[in-house]
Amino acid sequence: MENSTTIVFILQRLNETMSTKHAYFAVTLLVYLFIIFVNLTLIVTIILERTLHEPMFIFLCSLCVNGILGACTFYPKILVDLSSDLSVTSYKACLTQIFVLYTYLSCELHTLAIMAYDRYIAICKPLNYHSIITPRKVMILLLFIWLLSICESAFAAVLIARVPICGFHIDKIYCTVWAMAKLSCVDTTVSNVYGTVLSGFHVAQVLLILISYVDIVKASVRSQKERNKFMQTCLPHLISLANFSVAAAFDLMYARYGPTNRLHALRNFMSLEYLIVPPILNPLIYGLKLNQIRRRIFRICSQKRHTLK
Repeated sequence: MENSTTIVFILQRLNETMSTKHAYFAVTLLVYLFIIFVNLTLIVTIILERTLHEPMFIFLCSLCVNGILGACTFYPKILVDLSSDLSVTSYKACLTQIFVLYTYLSCELHTLAIMAYDRYIAICKPLNYHSIITPRKVMILLLFIWLLSICESAFAAVLIARVPICGFHIDKIYCTVWAMAKLSCVDTTVSNVYGTVLSGFHVAQVLLILISYVDIVKASVRSQKERNKFMQTCLPHLISLANFSVAAAFDLMYARYGPTNRLHALRNFMSLEYLIVPPILNPLIYGLKLNQIRRRIFRICSQKRHTLK
């Protein structure tokens, strides 16, 4: 089959878990709009409030921008699929979705890793924090996060684009490198090795984050102030990391090594969980946990109410 041939998504297993397609469309649309709203609210709040122009909040802003990127890549396509009788996508559109979704996934993990580094310096080396985490370094780290994520996903998309495809059906709700590799007419060792190396790199990131938290916890028990700082800033970060990494790891391992004829509902849920939950969870837990953000949001809302009156 030529690369220009349309690749058909199989959504039957997803539909088996839902009562009707129309009901699922309505829920998906509401979730999509809510993700855009909560992330934009946090981004605007951080931009408007000068006291929030600190490294931790800037990294959080990047996390929210990335959440919007992932949502705008995934939701419009699935909404179109749910409103039509046949779920199809072109070869180029599939590669584009792979590139953007993988950029989202990589950027999410890289940002969480940088946020862990920021918290480690803030709690374990508080006296040196402002000399280490300078505005210039924050900008460099942000640029590095996005460029690295784009390069990782672009290379993965290029590798799979060079492989001829001999199948029509992708047994997933969205395009992935592994799903396309299973349809290839030739050996995909190079793409598989790259995927394995990249996965190993991401696992190493998670392990380094967890190791850094051992020192963070040790430093936090020294005083009540440090314990409060840990609960305010580190606990939301740990929740975000655990949710994202566990879901992504399960989906990756199940896609490569799991049985294809079992646990369809769980497989579908976990393949969607890290696309749906983090963009909602991140702004909510940080917005609810951090006093500075809560106060600023309430202040903006109260100002608008007075203006309307």
